[in-house]
Amino acid sequence: MAPIIHWFRRDLRLADNSALAAAAHAAGGAVLPVFIFDPALLRGRFASAPRTAWLLAHLHALAAQLAAQGSRLVIRRGAPVAELVALAHSVGARAVYWNVDDTPYARERDRVATNELQALGLEVARFKDVVVLARDEVLKPDGTPYTVFTPYARRWRERLAAQPVVLQPAPRLVALTVWPPAQPMPTLAELGLPATRVPLPAAGETAALERLHQFAAPGASGLAHYANQRDMLAASGTSRLSPDLRLGSLSVRVALQAALAQETHATPEVRQSLTSWVNELIWREFYTQILYHFPHVLRGAFRQAYDLLPWENDAAQFHAWQTGQTGYPVVDAAMRQLQEEGWMHNRARMIVASFLSKDLLIDWRWGERHFMHLLLDGDPASNNGGWQWAAGTGTDAQPYFRIFNPTTQGQKFDPEGDYVRRYLPVLARVPARYIHTPHLLPPAEQLRAQVQIGRDYPLPIVDHKVQRARALALFRR
Repeated sequence: MAPIIHWFRRDLRLADNSALAAAAHAAGGAVLPVFIFDPALLRGRFASAPRTAWLLAHLHALAAQLAAQGSRLVIRRGAPVAELVALAHSVGARAVYWNVDDTPYARERDRVATNELQALGLEVARFKDVVVLARDEVLKPDGTPYTVFTPYARRWRERLAAQPVVLQPAPRLVALTVWPPAQPMPTLAELGLPATRVPLPAAGETAALERLHQFAAPGASGLAHYANQRDMLAASGTSRLSPDLRLGSLSVRVALQAALAQETHATPEVRQSLTSWVNELIWREFYTQILYHFPHVLRGAFRQAYDLLPWENDAAQFHAWQTGQTGYPVVDAAMRQLQEEGWMHNRARMIVASFLSKDLLIDWRWGERHFMHLLLDGDPASNNGGWQWAAGTGTDAQPYFRIFNPTTQGQKFDPEGDYVRRYLPVLARVPARYIHTPHLLPPAEQLRAQVQIGRDYPLPIVDHKVQRARALALFRR
C-alpha cells in the first residue's frame, strides 16, 4: 500500500492525533512522519530562541517514540511545499495529511500547499485537532462569530454536550520499505537563533501526560483547588500545561476530558474549580476563532479606532519594564520570571500588561512581541487576545477605565511577598508590610533589610495615580 505523509506541526504526539490516526487507518500504518523547519517562521517577527529550543526537545522525544515503533521522524528544512513534494516522490506517497492551524500565516501556507499538492495528483486531507470545537462550529444563530466571551462559552458548552469528546488511541505504524535520506536534527545555531539559558521542562507526550496527571488526577490538589488558588502568585495553583498545549504534546481533548470525567461526583467546591479550568480552555478557543474571523487583530486593535491612540512609547521605560526595573515589585518579579523560566503566571501577565499600556502608555504591541520572543507557550491568538484585553483595545476587553493598580494587585495576590522575594532576591529581607512599597521603607528598615532603595532596587519610574489619570485622558480622546 502506498504510504501517506503525516505533516507534524502543532501536534507533536502520537495519541489522540486526528490526522495521524486517519493517515494510519487509511494506509494500514504505512505513514511517513515529517516535520519541516519553515524559514518563514524561523525568521518571523515572533521568532523565539526559547520556544524553538522547546520545539527541538519535543522533536527529539517524538523521534524516540516513533523509533520505538520501528518508524522514524523525517526532518527537513526549507519551503514546506517543495519539501513535501520531494518527499512524496522519494517514497511514492499518495497523500499528505495534516491538522489545521488557523493563524493567518498557516492558513495561507496551507492553501498554497493544498493547491500545489493536488495539482500534482496527491490527495490532501486536513483535520480538526488544535481545538475541541472549530471556528465554524460555535457561531451565533445568524451564522456570525461571537465577539463576547460569555455567550460564546455558553454556546460552546451546548455544542460540546451535543458532540461529546471522543479520544483516539495512538496508531500502530509500520516500517516503510523505502525511506528518504536522513537529515539530522538541527541545532539552535544552525537555525540562526541564539542560545537560550531558559531551563526547559521535560519535553514530549509522556512528560505532558504526567504533568496533566499530577495536576488533574482525581484527588490531586491542583485542579480540585484551582478556583481558589489560580490567582495566588506564589502558589502552585495553575496547571502550567499551556506550553504542552501550544506544541500539541498534550491533546486539548485529553486535557478537557480529565476535567469532565470528574464533574458528576465532584463536590460543589471542586465543581467550581472544574468549571473555572474548563473556562480557560474555552478562552483559548475563543481567541483562536477571533484570530480566524478577524485576522487584522494580529497587526492592530480589534476595535480599530484604538489604532489611533497616541502612545508615548518611551524606549527607556520600555527597557525598564522588560528587565524588571520599574520599582513596582510585582511587575518586576513577573518580568524576571519571564526571563528566567520562559513562562509567567497568568495573573502576573494581566498585571504587567496593564502596567505597560496604562501606566507607561506604551503600545500593547511592544509587549505582545516581547512576550512572543520569550514565552514557551507563546501562541499568536491567546497572546494577542490577552494583551488586547489588558490594553482595552480588544474584543471582550477590559474597559479602558478599569486600570490595575500594581501595588494593590501585589498586596492581594502575593500578600506575604513570597513571589516577589523568589524573583527579586534583593528584596528578600524586606518586611511583608513594605514588600510591595519598598520606596516607603524607612532608612533604618532599609539598613536592617540590607537594601538601599534607589541604589540596589529602583524607585518607581512613574506615579501610578498620575499615570492612571493620564491614561484615562488618553483613551477618552
